[in-house]
Amino acid sequence: MRLEPVANPGLARSLGYPAVALGLTVVVASLLALAAKADPFATLGLILKGAAGSKFALLETLNRATPLIFTGLAVAVAFRAKLWNIGAEAQFYAGALVAVLLGTGALGFLPGFLLIPAMAGAAMLAGALMLLGPVMLKVRLGVDEVVTTLLLNFIMLLFISMLLEGPLKDPMGMGWPKSEPLDRAARLGRIVDGLRLHWGFGLALISAAVVWILQARTTLGYEIRAVGQNPQAARFAGIPVNLVLVKTALLSGGLAALAGWSEVAGLKGNLTLDISPGFGYTG
Repeated sequence: MRLEPVANPGLARSLGYPAVALGLTVVVASLLALAAKADPFATLGLILKGAAGSKFALLETLNRATPLIFTGLAVAVAFRAKLWNIGAEAQFYAGALVAVLLGTGALGFLPGFLLIPAMAGAAMLAGALMLLGPVMLKVRLGVDEVVTTLLLNFIMLLFISMLLEGPLKDPMGMGWPKSEPLDRAARLGRIVDGLRLHWGFGLALISAAVVWILQARTTLGYEIRAVGQNPQAARFAGIPVNLVLVKTALLSGGLAALAGWSEVAGLKGNLTLDISPGFGYTG
């Protein structure tokens, strides 16, 4: 058996791969249902009903997809340059932390239409800086970024835990380690009144479109692909490989941080240690 890279897979293959993955998912779910002596068709029906069987279910599915879109984009952008960002969870919490620090009065002098973009920009900066250290260790000292980014997840979780048990702890939280709620002006609005889907989902879709344009239609996107496919050839072609890796890391970390910011500003309203069930790993 020989594996060959496909430079231009075309529409059929691009749609075929997800279809095969979906089909395998259905088969595995059916086998698990049979193993549990349950009706596989009824089981699949319940899964579909729970995900999209009503307006509420569909909007909740989109709501849960929002942080996964951001973290998925973050990891995908880095992967294009063969940069292994295993620290999206740490960057998620960095964005969530910035949302709390700036959304509980620090920028209260700003009107809402400026406050929310300022929070989003600061969150992206925090996530970018979170990944900058590991990528600099990689390009300067050859340190494997898988190890450094993975370890940052645990460091960030412990740091957040310390803050929530100390200076950021809500005095009205009845002892529960959580931050104070964000100011109303710092919250993202709801797309549909009475339901939880917020405008972070819209921003996630816009981010996906921007990332696609960046990858497919810009010089930086070309450089990222070139570095990922063959860094030596890219270097001989005059592409600054290390600089491209740094730019990729900044973008990747910023996207993952937007996931944390949107969860706090759009859905939860405050920061808790369990705000992420593993979005950084599953995105």
